Amino acid sequence: MNRNLIFSIVLVVSRTPVVLFGQAAPKQAAVDKNWRTPRTPDGQPDLQGVWTNSTRVPLERPKELGAREFYTEQEVVENAKKGLRGDRPASYSVVQYDLAQYGLQTGQDKVAPSMRTSIIVGPEGRIPPMIPEAQQRVAAKAAFDGLHAFDSAQNRSLSERCILWPNEGPPMLPGGYNSNLEIVQGAGYVAILHETIHDVRVIPLDGRPHLPESVRQWRGDSRGHWEGETLVIDTTNFTDKTAFRGSTQQLHVIERLTRVGSDLISYKFTIEDPATWSKPWSGEVMMTTIRSPIFEYACQEGNYGMPDILSGARASEKSDAGHP
Repeated sequence: MNRNLIFSIVLVVSRTPVVLFGQAAPKQAAVDKNWRTPRTPDGQPDLQGVWTNSTRVPLERPKELGAREFYTEQEVVENAKKGLRGDRPASYSVVQYDLAQYGLQTGQDKVAPSMRTSIIVGPEGRIPPMIPEAQQRVAAKAAFDGLHAFDSAQNRSLSERCILWPNEGPPMLPGGYNSNLEIVQGAGYVAILHETIHDVRVIPLDGRPHLPESVRQWRGDSRGHWEGETLVIDTTNFTDKTAFRGSTQQLHVIERLTRVGSDLISYKFTIEDPATWSKPWSGEVMMTTIRSPIFEYACQEGNYGMPDILSGARASEKSDAGHP
């Protein structure tokens, strides 16, 4: 575990108001109707600050909840109590370390209140089925990885190689820990810095077109514009190596960030890839402010895992071949 990350956890209980789309906000989280979005010097809605999208809401809705999009107030309270014990398997903490010692238990993060049963919105609350061609593609890749995962560093995952972590997006989904990000605005641009794992996405707002289709980037090519109080970010030109949940380079992500309180942002996203899923799917995560700077996440510092994994594989191959 990187030693730098333990200083970036903020241990605070959230009392932030919440806006619930499609359902009235609970009494204990009433929205201040007199609040107005602050403005930057050039008159744009001000989204700047250090935020966290840490949440106890799962990406997909538990099947037993059916089409229920929201919990009751009592269920929210009960779920919060359960969250104080953390949501990782007990064996994880026993084998690795005491999660509470490092501030990594779910209950130790500040989270924006939410009554949602899943990040994915709609009656299904789950990622749509993959089309048959996508299922075959994903299965073929899994089979190849099973045989060649230890061939070289290039066969390891992007996150293991400290190139890209899924939480950086787009879409920007909560990570396992340090789900913190900083938004900075300037004339004609918005920049988003993720603490984990240190990348900055610079998004132009000047109406320029996307890059040519022949140019592909790890996190795609983002272009932004304002629709009233909402920042809309359109991202295309992904690589086929990013493969967000099995996607192809046809992945198209639209994000919508709206400040709905002094310390609350509604982050919505829609994902489309006709070569992967049977239909587009959308989600919402509430982000809240934290009183902490973004700290360096030195992903490769002291990373002995990669050489150890590969050297272990070479030693195993020699042993299998009968060599000492």
